[in-house]
Amino acid sequence: MAESLMDIKRQIASTKKTGQITQAMQMVSGAKLSQIEKRAGAYQVYATKVREIVTHLAAAQLLEIERQQTEALAGTDVSAERLQVANLLQERPVKKTGYLVITSDRGLVGAYNSTILKAMMQMFDDDHKHKEDFVIMAVGGTGADFFKSRGMNLAYEYRGVSDIPTFDEVREIVRTAVTMFDNGVFDELYVCYNHHVNSLTSAFRAEKMLPITDLDVSEVADTNIEYLTEPDPDAVLEAILPQYAESLIFGAIMDAKTAEHAASTTAMKSATDNANDLISRLSVTYNRARQAQITTEITEIVGGATALE
Repeated sequence: MAESLMDIKRQIASTKKTGQITQAMQMVSGAKLSQIEKRAGAYQVYATKVREIVTHLAAAQLLEIERQQTEALAGTDVSAERLQVANLLQERPVKKTGYLVITSDRGLVGAYNSTILKAMMQMFDDDHKHKEDFVIMAVGGTGADFFKSRGMNLAYEYRGVSDIPTFDEVREIVRTAVTMFDNGVFDELYVCYNHHVNSLTSAFRAEKMLPITDLDVSEVADTNIEYLTEPDPDAVLEAILPQYAESLIFGAIMDAKTAEHAASTTAMKSATDNANDLISRLSVTYNRARQAQITTEITEIVGGATALE
């Protein structure tokens, strides 16, 4: 019985330490969640304004003019940067699809990663007959390792995204995505991630990033708008379109990181609650065992005293 009591005490002590760790991790994740929610909210204002500008340009048919100029310049010697910017608008027959999949670099985030990966595998099964029909760009080590282990076409991986991402981190990802699209590695690109709904809920999203065609000109009240551009429309588009592409990916990464911190906070809270419940049950078991031991000792003492009379 003594050994059993010692085992229970050790288990209680161990569970308390685990609960303290998970509670600390919950507080850290909660602080990160609060910080990134404020950052994401502020960034959303910028992203919305960039989208409005590009949508207005589309309504004014400046993007259509750019497409026509790109077709006219086909085969001529223009700069690589100019081609990349112009090609952001060009639709072409889809021979291969690219997927930029955003996951976390670590565990302890509940079902966050498994939800994304399960949805991606379902998309692959539904939309593609062969693995050669799509290319994967993985942001986050969990997704990269998952796709590698299954022998899928992983063309690019980026690990170590900050808990509160910076815009400079995204530029490399955008540059690589645009270059791959421009070089024909894939003909369209979707950004796939978990969208943050609230602290308890996230929802899988797959948004088309390239080419830039998902613009609803009906959002513009007056489409009969003439723009005066300085120095010229090409220079304006060369500045705006990359910013728009960057805003899509950076916004997705911010959204995904927000969902990740929310999932981590929820998972650590659940782990802490489970630890507290286990400690309560073990404490009851320990007290009952201790009470039985004391009762047995009292009975033995009384029995011994009776035998001596």
